[in-house]
Amino acid sequence: MAITAAQVKELREMTGAGMMDAKKALVENDGNMDAAVDWLRTKGLAKAAKKSGRTAAEGLVAVVVDGGTGVAVEVNSETDFVAKNAEFQAMVNKIAEAALGVDSTEALSAADLGGKTVGDAITDAVAKIGENMSLRRMAKLTGDQVVTYVHNAAADGMGQIGVLVAMTGGDETFGKQVAMHIAAVNPASLSSDDLDSAVVEKERQIQIDIARESGKPEQVIEKMIEGRMKKFLAEVTLLGQQFVVNPDVTVEQAAKDAGATITGFVRMQVGEGIEKKEEDFAAEVAKAAQG
Repeated sequence: MAITAAQVKELREMTGAGMMDAKKALVENDGNMDAAVDWLRTKGLAKAAKKSGRTAAEGLVAVVVDGGTGVAVEVNSETDFVAKNAEFQAMVNKIAEAALGVDSTEALSAADLGGKTVGDAITDAVAKIGENMSLRRMAKLTGDQVVTYVHNAAADGMGQIGVLVAMTGGDETFGKQVAMHIAAVNPASLSSDDLDSAVVEKERQIQIDIARESGKPEQVIEKMIEGRMKKFLAEVTLLGQQFVVNPDVTVEQAAKDAGATITGFVRMQVGEGIEKKEEDFAAEVAKAAQG
């Protein structure tokens, strides 16, 4: 019988098996989903599915630059131990290089990685290494020059925090200093023009509520809000922040002094925003003892 793409997709999601393996399982079992799952299990191709429900909040961020294009890619694992695994690191590096040729995480997952897709390569690694892993996201940045920095590096070009900085003018040394600043301070945007309007409005409402609690006249309250919002925008935007290398000047002024214009940045940190499941040690031991 004819096997549809929808059936293959469903079986892949159920088992974590590769696309070709899932298709073969369905062909071998005349499209019977349950029988195909059992077939994959007997072949040892569905064992990755046992790990797929576990939280993968560790891993690595890798950064790669080619000319005026830079990419940052996050690949997650369950433990920091796997992030130190040479095979995992080699895979992450290849995925980052593949990301230079695509523009989205979805396209990267489908990109070729030595004869198989990135998604299938990760599924194979799950089965081999024994932990849940996932390609979480990628970001691309272009500019006259793109400089990188990796914080807590596990290997060349990959670690816990990866930063890309695009700029015109200046030199690599200054770009690296800006990248280190971004890694440390984590600005919300390049400038106030790029800041999410919802973030600005939320902060403004907070400041309005605080100011009105003071009981001061409305005209005074308006000036208070204006001053506090100006301070807020300086604190959360890269160009407005005090430069960590020289706190006497802002990043914007430091860039001018260096003959540079910063045009964009990317900061990516492993596991940010992922809710980790916490278990105390005693509960973990008890769970293990129960089998």
